[in-house]
Amino acid sequence: MNLQLNKVNAIAFYKMAYEGNPREAVEKYVGEEYIQHNPHVEDGKEGFINYFERMQKEYPEKSIEFVRSIAESDLVALHTHQTWPGNEEYITMDFFRFDENGKICEHWDAIQQIPEKIAHDNGAY
Repeated sequence: MNLQLNKVNAIAFYKMAYEGNPREAVEKYVGEEYIQHNPHVEDGKEGFINYFERMQKEYPEKSIEFVRSIAESDLVALHTHQTWPGNEEYITMDFFRFDENGKICEHWDAIQQIPEKIAHDNGAY
């Protein structure tokens, strides 16, 4: 496994889908299957495409920043900062599993809204 290439590809995949090109992202970066664990997104490639096409139509001005990425074995973790309409800001953590051909085949995620007040000075990241 090429860990650095997997990190680059995970970021490119997520950025391309998030910015409105999920079908191209799937064609370039996903393997034979795509197993989804997010309860709001249907399983499989078409479920992923449908979700991100809908998000692009409903929230075209959303943005994403990739804060860090970590790769180990066949997994890549992405830590992101997302801003949605109304300046709602979220921290997300996405995990992608890569198959033996270096293609994404499985996804898990968690999301947290950034609160207005934080009980420390460390920041959310």
